[in-house]
Parts: sequence; structure tokens; C-alpha cells
Amino acid sequence: MDAGTLARKVRLMAFDVDGVMTDGAIYYTDEGTELKAFNALDGAGLKMLEKAGITVAIITGRKAPCVELRARNLGISRLFQGVHDKAACVNTLLAELGLSADEAGYMGDDVMDLAVMGLCGFSAAPANAHDSVLQRAALVTRKHGGHGAVREVCDFILSAQGKLEEVIAPWLPQ
Repeated sequence: MDAGTLARKVRLMAFDVDGVMTDGAIYYTDEGTELKAFNALDGAGLKMLEKAGITVAIITGRKAPCVELRARNLGISRLFQGVHDKAACVNTLLAELGLSADEAGYMGDDVMDLAVMGLCGFSAAPANAHDSVLQRAALVTRKHGGHGAVREVCDFILSAQGKLEEVIAPWLPQ
């Protein structure tokens, strides 16, 4: 089945952080505070998914206060940090939302994302993901993680579902 057909079914879309929502670089201040750079286009895409009725979740194996701040800034309440079994996390979300696995999507970039990507009906990876992830993703973006790859996936899903024009309509000239 092609990526567009799979994306049409998505009602829950989950994203990894490092290498997906960021470029994968992790910075530390001298005081030990972890810093990450997030892309504004990606954030707008996540908000557009939610506006279109698609539940957004962030699931990451690491734990950082800056990720919590980013999720709060975007109004994303389903944030799961320090998760080592991402597939189990998605299964819990599916049960909570009354959805099936083919209605879920996940975007990851490294081997620890393969199990959850395999569980979900739709999977995506940024262009610079690990080779094993690139081979298994339904959609590989043209853009790299942290540089608009998340937005590319958001737009792809919205377009596949015929919702992209409706979501951007408020910003079009009247």
C-alpha cells in the first residue's frame, strides 16, 4: 500500500524528538542544562494536525525539560519522556482513544523506533534517518530532522486526507 493510502487513515500521529523534531544535536550548558533547537515550521505543522482533528503525541526515550516546554508551547498534552518501549506507549494511547493500529502513525529516525514504526499503519522518517529506518518507513521526507521534516509529514497527512486547504484557509487572502 502506498504512503498516501496509509496516511488517509491516521487519527493519531506520534513523533520522536532527537533527530526528528530536532537535528539530533544535544547541547549542554556549563551548568548541565540540556538545550535543543526546534523548527518553527514543524511546530506549526503539529498544530495544524491537531486543528484537523488528528491527535498528536510526542514519545521520546530521553527526558529533558526543554521538550516539556516545547510541548506546552504547542499545546500538546500527550508528551511521554523516558520511554523505552514506544510500541507499548502507542498501544496504551490507542486503547485510550479507541483507535486501531492502522489509524496510528509514527515518525522516527533510529533503530529504537523500528518496533513502534512497525506497529503503526503509517510510518515516516527524515531523510537523514538510520538506513534501517529509511528502508522500513512508508514515507521518507526530503528534509532532515529538525529542518522541516516534521512539517513535511504533517502536510503530507493533511493533503492525503483532503484537509490541507481547509487548515490553511484562515491565512489565505479573502
